[in-house]
Amino acid sequence: MGFATECIHAGQEPDPTTGAITIPIYQTSTYVQQGIGEHKGYEYARTQNPTRRALERNLAALEGGADAYCYASGMAATNAVLSLVKAGQRIVVSDNVYGGTHRLFTKLLSRAGVDSAFIDASDAAALDRSAGDFALLWIETPTNPLMKICDIRALSGVAQRRGAILVVDNTFMSPFFQRPLGLGADIVVHSTTKFLNGHSDSVGGVAVVRHAAHAEWLRYVQNAAGAILSPFDAWLVLRGIKTLALRMPRHEENGRALAHFLREQTKVRRVYWPGFADHPGHELHLRQATGCGSMIAFDLGDLEAAGRFLKRVKLCSLGESLGSIETLVSHPATMTHAGYTQAERDALGIGNGMVRISVGCEDAADLMADLKQAFEAV
Repeated sequence: MGFATECIHAGQEPDPTTGAITIPIYQTSTYVQQGIGEHKGYEYARTQNPTRRALERNLAALEGGADAYCYASGMAATNAVLSLVKAGQRIVVSDNVYGGTHRLFTKLLSRAGVDSAFIDASDAAALDRSAGDFALLWIETPTNPLMKICDIRALSGVAQRRGAILVVDNTFMSPFFQRPLGLGADIVVHSTTKFLNGHSDSVGGVAVVRHAAHAEWLRYVQNAAGAILSPFDAWLVLRGIKTLALRMPRHEENGRALAHFLREQTKVRRVYWPGFADHPGHELHLRQATGCGSMIAFDLGDLEAAGRFLKRVKLCSLGESLGSIETLVSHPATMTHAGYTQAERDALGIGNGMVRISVGCEDAADLMADLKQAFEAV
């Protein structure tokens, strides 16, 4: 089936009891059993839920995976995947990742006896030479917020030579634009809060796997640790995914328009967007993805300029998160990447004047007008 058809139908057969075309919200904590060991495949809602399972089957189909497991947040999904690594083992992480991911690796995982090395993953050959042995390689591509591009296929080879797991956070692209499992990744992680849901009304996460062994473990962790996605949130994400194939082209169309608009602004020092022909990794990105998306970062020089700009926006909303149908702007240094030290942000190039924009589906002319009036305060 085509991608749009799978968005609408995969994992979502009509309800067998009533024929309802929309998957019901199975809001129940337990299930009646007929006897000892006799049930209809459902025992307890932490372990199984039909609404959540429908979403998992849908996401596995969209990413081309063997199975998928949904959790209470993107960070819960990340934490579940990291449980594949044991104390004494080592992880390599791309040096520019979401601040919550960085915090989990540096503040929590380290307490469990797992060492993490942060290395620039946009140069696969250099990483291969310098990384040493590791059990898991974690990357984003494009990265948040600098939009570095990592070669998924090449890094898959780097991981395979070490018998390691390659995990790709595909939140920025969604499976509409990029499918890392087909390029050799072992596990794909999403914050379902973002483009998959698309409407700023649900928080969740998913891990999509290629191998049965990983599926078995993540299913076990989902039940044993209990950080499950609620039935209502699963239903909201399923509803959002039905329009994913309609929303993503509009997101990118608007993203392209705003990226070029931002480049024309004299008060903007630099724009980060993988769709520019001169963006580092542009050609690589187009080889492994079908579009460039709507995530953009730009530099206004200093904290004061960024503050004046962000206080002035009206149609664009200042807030955490991304991937929603409405345009969201954020300040990485004090929001998404506040967990990094100032020295770490400086080393990466995440300056205090950087602004990140998740371009929504409004009329592009209205968005540009809002940004233009906000620049008057800079």
